[in-house]
Amino acid sequence: MQRELSPVCAAEISSELHKQFAFLPGGRAVNGSPVIVFPEFPAFSELEEEEVQNVLGYLTAVPSVAASGVGFILVIDRRLDRWAAVKTTLLRIAGSFPGNVNLVLVLRPSTLFQRTLSDFLFKFNKDDFKMKVVMLSSVTELHAYIDPGQLTTELGGTQEYRHDTWISHRTAIEAFALMVKTTAQTLQAFGTELAEMELPNDADAAAHLLHAHTQKKDKMKDNLMVALSQGGRLLACINEPLQTDPEYTMTHDELENLATVQRLLGQLDETETAFDDFWERHRTKLEQCLQLRHFEQRFREVRLQLDVTSERLSGFSEVSVSPAHAEHVLRELGGHEDKASDVLDRALSLAGEGDRLIDDAHYAEDSIRPKCADLRAVCEEIGSTLRSKKSLLLQAMELHQALDQASRWCEEGIFLLASQPVDRCQSQDGAEAALQELERYLDTGPSHTLADRGAICCQYEAVLTAQLRDQVEKVFQKQSSVQEMFEKRRVSLKKLAAKQTRPVQPVAPRPEVKSPRASPNQQRKERRYSEDNVICKKVESPLHNGNTRHGSLSEEEENLAVLRRHVMNELLETERAYVEELLCVLEGYAAEMDNPAVAHLLPSTLLSKKDVLFGNMSEIYQFHKRTFLKELEAYTDCPELVGRCFLERMKDLQIYEAYCQNKPRSESLWRQCSDCAFFQECQKKLEHKLGLDSYLLKPVQRITKYQLLLKELLKYSKGCDGCDDLQEALSSILGILKAVNDSMHLIAITGYEGNLSGLGRLLMQGSFSVWTEHKKGHAKVKDLARFKPMQRHLFLHQKALLFCKRREESGEGYEKAPSYSFKHSLSVRPLRRLCLFVS
Repeated sequence: MQRELSPVCAAEISSELHKQFAFLPGGRAVNGSPVIVFPEFPAFSELEEEEVQNVLGYLTAVPSVAASGVGFILVIDRRLDRWAAVKTTLLRIAGSFPGNVNLVLVLRPSTLFQRTLSDFLFKFNKDDFKMKVVMLSSVTELHAYIDPGQLTTELGGTQEYRHDTWISHRTAIEAFALMVKTTAQTLQAFGTELAEMELPNDADAAAHLLHAHTQKKDKMKDNLMVALSQGGRLLACINEPLQTDPEYTMTHDELENLATVQRLLGQLDETETAFDDFWERHRTKLEQCLQLRHFEQRFREVRLQLDVTSERLSGFSEVSVSPAHAEHVLRELGGHEDKASDVLDRALSLAGEGDRLIDDAHYAEDSIRPKCADLRAVCEEIGSTLRSKKSLLLQAMELHQALDQASRWCEEGIFLLASQPVDRCQSQDGAEAALQELERYLDTGPSHTLADRGAICCQYEAVLTAQLRDQVEKVFQKQSSVQEMFEKRRVSLKKLAAKQTRPVQPVAPRPEVKSPRASPNQQRKERRYSEDNVICKKVESPLHNGNTRHGSLSEEEENLAVLRRHVMNELLETERAYVEELLCVLEGYAAEMDNPAVAHLLPSTLLSKKDVLFGNMSEIYQFHKRTFLKELEAYTDCPELVGRCFLERMKDLQIYEAYCQNKPRSESLWRQCSDCAFFQECQKKLEHKLGLDSYLLKPVQRITKYQLLLKELLKYSKGCDGCDDLQEALSSILGILKAVNDSMHLIAITGYEGNLSGLGRLLMQGSFSVWTEHKKGHAKVKDLARFKPMQRHLFLHQKALLFCKRREESGEGYEKAPSYSFKHSLSVRPLRRLCLFVS
């Protein structure tokens, strides 16, 4: 008979198996045929056909294919039954048995009648059974066909068979096999899903996918461990008889069960190994994908920062107009360099990280390598730009310093010429000493002056702007003028130093050029280019003839022109430095107060107080930067006419009044928060040696400086075309200073309930001693002297006179700020009756 499909597992026919109308004890015949036993079961004929088919189909499916192919030996025990039951059993088995039947051994009924009946009837019905059937009278005869060691004790054998244990083992083995199959299918499906998966395009998705897949892997790994654990327990259960009895001999079915479990465990081990290898490759790929996405994200960020840095550097101008400006630009470049350094470090670090990914055999090597090369190329380009701009700035600073040194040498030479006493030069020894002094100074020229105009232009060609070229030309002209002046003085001194053939009688100098007397102490207090020294230059030796005197006057005019140019240069250089200092304050302090990065350093007292601290400094800077400096530079070659520039801009210069009026409030605010970390951090970034308060004083110092420079120019411009303009400009500047001073006093008045602006322009103000009439009355003014006067500060306006009491306020600062308490006021008309005595 052909073998039919068996049920999936023992668990599905567990109830039928437990009836035990047929079982597979595990014995084998001599030829290896599996033995199936049909024990005494009176209700066999009452079994459902499906039950019989399911049990027989399952029992024939348990042995191996090789054993089943030999054919089964069926042992039917009907010793306690009748022939009719034997016949029914044989016929039912013949019609239902799904496997090949090699032999059917029947233990016939043991009663005499039934035995005789079965012998007789068997001969007539054996052809109906379609199987080879042998009727046996006892188990002894059975042992002739099957070894007793392959039979259970019920059949006179020695094999111990427990049907419940057999069913339990079969159920566990089949459940384990199903688990192994399900686990393998799940792992295969998961592997297919991973293999067909597309890698994500961003780091977050890659990280999420790696986490999700890792969780799935861990879950499947746990299931695999459960299966392995279950297989191990099942294997131990099958081997349990050997553990209790080492001499125990397993049946063929037990050996097959053992082999089946070992084979399934081997499959699990192979599946685990294959899955681990696959997962390691997949995990590596996902991790590399995550690394790549992180690398690409950081690459975009760093590349953007590099582009911003490159754009900032390309827009950075390394042109400078003065040494101070060059230093300021170099500091700015240093700031850019510090910021660029951080970006370059990040870029090179990222390129190094890309190299490590490539060294680790990253799958996206073709994508990473160009990005690393691009980062290094951009870094090299930015570094080259920084080095180039720094080199140009250092060259410009070197040129500025050389020009400055040459200018100082010329100015000191002019001062030397102007400071040589004429009276000493009248003698031969004095003339020789003066000549040696000139020679010594000229010997310092090669190390302090510019030698070759062409070499200078060639050496500094990269930084020579039109303005710098003009400065170079002016310095060379200045050097030429000074050297010419020295040569003229040398010629004069050499003539004086020559031997005289007759005694020389001193002649009094011309009255109009006589030097005014001044004590040495007074002369030391004056400026380097004082008026006395200039006039001393006018005096020449009376030994010279008229031509010599004419040459002396020309030299005098030239010396005055040089001195005017010197003052003008000082005016322009200090003006440029002043503009740069204002810019530093506005950018380094005022702008930083709005910077969110340092907002945490600002004390609460400074919040919304920028206008109080800095006043209208921004307006002052814009005026000087855009207008006044450019107009002053237009008078570089004609300094004696610069008074016109001051006169034209006198109204604009009145912006200093507002700044000075705000100065006490600014000073008070500064004293409250001068020690805060914000100012210290700003000062550190600007590399300033002085604090902000020193720079807030610059506008006050500057407006005061103008009148000193104008006085110097006026002193050296007597008789020039612009002398009147210089005098008027000086008077106007002094008027502004007076107005500033008056306004500073006016804003300090307290207690006046009216409007001060309604009293008209302030004519004068000052401290006076004031007497008031005694309560008893005095007829004579001289009697007023008996009473102690009161010190009052008076403010005379066009419409009224105010009496105030001066009060000094304690505190620190560049000066103490006084205040004035209002006491009394008088209309201008009754002032004739007031007795004032100036103390």
